[in-house]
Amino acid sequence: MGEIQRAVQLLQQGELVALPTETVYGLGAHARNPAALAKIFAAKGRPSDHPLIVHLADPAQLDDWAIQIPDTARALAAAFWPGPLTLILKRAPGVPDLVTGGQDTVGLRIPGHPVALELLRAFGDGVAAPSANRFGRISPTTAQHVRQELGDRVPLVLEGGACEVGLESTILDLSREGVPTILRPGAIGPDDIARVIGIRPRLRGETPAPAEAEAPPADAPRVSGALAAHYAPRTPLLLAPLPELLALAAPGDTLVAHSPAPAILPAGITWHPAPADPAAYGHALYATLRSLDESPCTRILVEAPPADLPWAAIADRLGRAAVGSGPQDSTDTLA
Repeated sequence: MGEIQRAVQLLQQGELVALPTETVYGLGAHARNPAALAKIFAAKGRPSDHPLIVHLADPAQLDDWAIQIPDTARALAAAFWPGPLTLILKRAPGVPDLVTGGQDTVGLRIPGHPVALELLRAFGDGVAAPSANRFGRISPTTAQHVRQELGDRVPLVLEGGACEVGLESTILDLSREGVPTILRPGAIGPDDIARVIGIRPRLRGETPAPAEAEAPPADAPRVSGALAAHYAPRTPLLLAPLPELLALAAPGDTLVAHSPAPAILPAGITWHPAPADPAAYGHALYATLRSLDESPCTRILVEAPPADLPWAAIADRLGRAAVGSGPQDSTDTLA
């Protein structure tokens, strides 16, 4: 039996399958099977009111999962699917509450990875697939990351190489009237969206620190990855401009910077150069954090990214990683 056929069989039986996407590896379950969905929450230690994203194989499946679908949603699906864009729409009747977190909306996308697409086409229905890691911790971008993180909690991990994008999808809320809102920044930015629908969406997270970013509308739906603490290593992570980090650095620290190294470094620190290009930086970010989290370094000091729109998703992830970092926090109690 081939791996895809085995994965389909496991999903049909209500089991979990980890699958590669272009963003991160997902922990998949049949999105219409509440018992299977419950296994996602148990394996991740994820709160049950935290909504899941449903992965589809074809834009025609939108009508199976959502109602009152605006023309803008269909235009964006045609332009960016398969790809790293999740659309928040009004849920259709029958969509399980465990998918939506009990809300009247549902998140949908078609992933841009050949293995994921092959699985979804063979399965023929939606697969709910949050990142395949412990809740709040660093997202996995290789199959080995999933195995290290979840072990035998996942009967099958499909191999798909390193994720091309490396950061979770952009989440765009189209469920309410008015200007669309980006609830989680990603590789597809507001200007990309505006070129398709003629409206520039509101964007929260344009500044490096999430606490300084524009708050979402009061009635915006809850979405994945929006908690203040997320994507976090167990090693303490400090995020600040490079001069501040150099002043704070102590022996045993590792300093991750996209700027050139100074001529003289503080004694006892390790310099870790990061890409100066935001796409390359995002691709490497989670793998870098995992590697450093497994190293003997005492602290991870990360140079704050530029306050430019192409860096918004990176700034968002690093800000949340800094808040949630360290060995003693609530994410560990959810195991």
